[in-house]
This record gives sequence, structure tokens and C-alpha cells, in this order.
Amino acid sequence: MHSYLVVTALVTVSLLFSLFPLWAASGQLAPPPLMLATHYISGIDVRKYYVSEKLDGVRAYWDGRQLYTRSGRVIPAPLWFVAGLPTTRLDGELWLGRGRFEEMSSLVRTIQPVDQSWREVKFMVYDLPEMVAPFHERYWLLKTLVAEQGTPWLKALTQKKVVNEAALNDWLQQVVAAGGEGLMLRHGRALYQVKRSQDLLKLKPRDDAEATVIDYVAGEGKYRGMVGALVVRDQQGREFRLGSGLTDAQRQTPPAIGSEVTYSYNGLTNTGLPRFARFVRVRPDE
Repeated sequence: MHSYLVVTALVTVSLLFSLFPLWAASGQLAPPPLMLATHYISGIDVRKYYVSEKLDGVRAYWDGRQLYTRSGRVIPAPLWFVAGLPTTRLDGELWLGRGRFEEMSSLVRTIQPVDQSWREVKFMVYDLPEMVAPFHERYWLLKTLVAEQGTPWLKALTQKKVVNEAALNDWLQQVVAAGGEGLMLRHGRALYQVKRSQDLLKLKPRDDAEATVIDYVAGEGKYRGMVGALVVRDQQGREFRLGSGLTDAQRQTPPAIGSEVTYSYNGLTNTGLPRFARFVRVRPDE
């Protein structure tokens, strides 16, 4: 039974990855075949997971020829940058460092890449999506691949093991205190799954999610003449307002209707709406 499941997974994954270049070449935006995270669940056996810092960068998929955003847009990286990458498909993040997300987001949106700015970018790789093997084997192979490639801007994101949930929370506090976003947990025995999976978890002080901007609320008082709040609709169809977190510049020139934004929140209210919802940013791959 085990061998049958592995073969089935291999065929399915191979089909998805073989189709992606065709989707991209068609001119249609098609999300690359990525594994997506769910929120951390307290009480799990954290000893079974590999843990890494959740980077504040731009998710990037390398198909052996080009870099793509999570939504399927080609990232216009300099030729020298992609020339240093292997032919193996990679899942990772383009990163400038903690607290520099806006700079990285701007770089991937710039049609003509600014060579000097890209000199600071690191491609922090955390998985090998083509490889049908448990994550602990994929991680070992990833470290070997990166070491053999010898490209200075190509890095294997460090994964660690923790002994219990207390140690996990201690590390979370250290990362957040240093300006980081949070932690990611990958189950050591999990295959790469092209879907949102409970084998890939994100742990942050506040939860986050995405929603679509559908309207604006006019500002009052000191915000008169600007946007007071965004009206958004989340993936479950719930509508609510996002005002907290918007800068004056964003209130003057708000995210466009139809754009995707990320917001953070602390749990849900009794009516199912996000509690203390706060605007974080416009999704970089839209």
C-alpha cells in the first residue's frame, strides 16, 4: 500500500509540474504548484516538525528557467541572478532581511530590474517540490544541492528541531523581538503537497489572512478627504472594514478595488468576523 501511495503521489506531482510551463506560456496567470500553510494548532507533537523563521519576503517558485510569484507572475530578476540557480525546481522566498518587505515587493514589481538592488537579495529556499520523499530527506538533499551549486545568493533556509511547545514559544518570542514575523513548521515525514496542508504550519503572535477590497469608507476628522477604512470580503464571503494599520499615504492613495490585501487579527468574534482586524499590506503578487 505504501509503495502504491508513493507512486500515485509521484504521478500526480509530476503531472502538475509538467503542466505548469504550459499554463505560464499560455499567457494566462496560473498559480505555480505550491504547498500552502495552515495556522498552528496548539498541542501538536512539535518534535515531529522542522522549524524555521517565517521570512518577511516574497514567495518565489523557480521552475528551472524562470522565477514566479505565488499568483504565477514572472519575476523580472537580472540574468546573472537566475544564471546562478540550478535546473531543479525550488520553492522559497526572495528576501532582503527583516523589516525590508516593502523594498523586496517593489523589486519584484519593477519591469526593468535594478541590478545594484538585486545584489542584496537572497533566494532563501525551503523545499524541493518535485522530490517525492519525506521532508527530512528533501531538506538534506536541498542543503547538499545548495552547497554544490555554490551561488552566494542561493541559501537553504535553516531548519531546527525543538523539544517541546515551551521551547517553540521561546524561539517565537526571540524571533519577534528581533524584528521577525514568526515561525514555520514542516512535518518531517510529510510529502510535498500541492494544496493547503496541515503538514505545513505558520505560527505568529497574530493570525493573518487575505481579503479583497470591494469598497471604501470616507474618512472623518483628521482623515477628512481621505479613506477612513477599506471594505473587504474574505475567502469565506464575510465583509468587514479595515481601517487600523493604514498609513496616511495609503489613505490618500488606497489599494485599488479588486486588489488582494493581507490583514492580521486576534481570533474571531461570536459572529465569525475577525477580531481587531488590522491592515498589513497589499499582496505583492497581485
